[in-house]
Amino acid sequence: MPDRNAFEFARETFKQLALRRLQPTPDNYRAIYEELAGVRSTPFFPVQPLRQMLRVLPAQTAAQKRLLTLFEGAIEQQSWTELQRCIVGYANLGLGQSAGHHGAHHAAGEPVASARKADMAVGIPTIADDVAAALPGELLEQVARLVEHSLPSASSDSVRLSEQATTLTQALRSATPDMAAIKSLLANFGFRLSFATEEQAAIRSALLMALHELFRNISVLSVDDNWLRGQAEALLAAATPPLELRKLDDLQTRLRDVIFKQGETRSRSMEAQEQMKQMLSVFIDRLSNMSEKSGVYHDKIEACAEQLGSARTIEEITPVLHDVIGATRAMALDSQINHDDLLTLRERSEKAQEDMGRLQLALEKASAEARHDPLTGALNRKGMDEALEREISRARRAGANNGEAISPLCVALLDIDNFKLLNDRIGHDGGDAALVHLARVAREAMRPQDVLARYGGEEFVLLLPDTAVDAGVEAMQRLQRELTRRFFMQNNDKVMITFSAGVAQVAAQEDPFDAVKRADQAMYLAKRTGKNRVVRA
Repeated sequence: MPDRNAFEFARETFKQLALRRLQPTPDNYRAIYEELAGVRSTPFFPVQPLRQMLRVLPAQTAAQKRLLTLFEGAIEQQSWTELQRCIVGYANLGLGQSAGHHGAHHAAGEPVASARKADMAVGIPTIADDVAAALPGELLEQVARLVEHSLPSASSDSVRLSEQATTLTQALRSATPDMAAIKSLLANFGFRLSFATEEQAAIRSALLMALHELFRNISVLSVDDNWLRGQAEALLAAATPPLELRKLDDLQTRLRDVIFKQGETRSRSMEAQEQMKQMLSVFIDRLSNMSEKSGVYHDKIEACAEQLGSARTIEEITPVLHDVIGATRAMALDSQINHDDLLTLRERSEKAQEDMGRLQLALEKASAEARHDPLTGALNRKGMDEALEREISRARRAGANNGEAISPLCVALLDIDNFKLLNDRIGHDGGDAALVHLARVAREAMRPQDVLARYGGEEFVLLLPDTAVDAGVEAMQRLQRELTRRFFMQNNDKVMITFSAGVAQVAAQEDPFDAVKRADQAMYLAKRTGKNRVVRA
């Protein structure tokens, strides 16, 4: 029966929390439960842990001995107030008064009441002053700024949250802060802020999913338009978490270049189409004119032929010959003019086609660059995904031809050791130059068929076709030695670059991206076991 009542009280407590619109904090739950049950629980006081602290507290000076006595008395009384005074007293030792000053007024074993009077005389803070000592004005201001800076991450249309933030910052910046009110306001604000940030995270996730579907749809619909497909795939890769501001900025720059070339190509295409229309129109006009002039010439020749047939003397033939020669010259001249005009139109058309082809190649190149990391020239995440799928397909075909499930294919993931410290020492530009140096050495040291991709930040992935895991480990160790031999120079200083790596061989039926994860885990194991190592997965 008591257990049943306890369950009923607990259920009713939750109902009351909801009806009274109270935060489900332990303090609120305990207060309502005790109200309903008609009991009062004794607040927990950690006597044993505090006594252990008492044994290690210093007691060398008179002031320390006095405070130690007060600390022991606070434990005996189970008084949080007295305990707070002792802690603040220890914190203020040497700040406002010397140990000797305390010793002149207090002796070990002095009663608590006498010690309290002496505290007031020498300036040790009393309970009323403890809050100011524990939470100085500068800290309250920092909390107020933190509250203000947290609002942009929440929903901008949350009026209630904004009102709570305003009330809380006003209380924090008050000349006489009420710590009990601030504690309650801060708890309520944190509770509502947690819901707001969760809502924003859900909205961001939903938007990313919608963008993914949109970009994927564009990529599917634009099979014949390589430049548009490249943009869609680059956007899809950039919108894949984890989102990085630098990656988005790089993508935006490249897309602007593609859009510019796209507009230039479209303008040039329309111009070329218009030239083609003009050329075709002129060509038709010329043909029509030539047809008409050919008819006139034909009629003229027939008339001359009739005159020649009826002529009886040379005098009658001579004018007819003049007419024939004149008509023939006129016909030849018109033919030459038409030929020259058509030739000029054809040259203009061919030049327009050449310009179109050149612009199209530039556009396709700009779109292809969306698959490469602009800093190192290695493939980016999207390019790596495509290369990985291509290599796994090739490995499975090669394995089938050899009577095997799959031809050996290794994935190696390397991460530069202590890159943050390197960045701090040589600067951000120096760190970028170090990444470029590593990528260049890797491309020169590895085989032509090996593929290098920047996985993110200071991480790179190497695809090693026709390579078993032991050979893959040896290849990465050779790269480590090559980096040791070829120093990275920064401001005429030699900078040693090392990396930790994990190597995984893709299994027959394994998803290639699972192999990348295994290589990543092996790389972290290499980090934990001393760095500058290569571990097989």
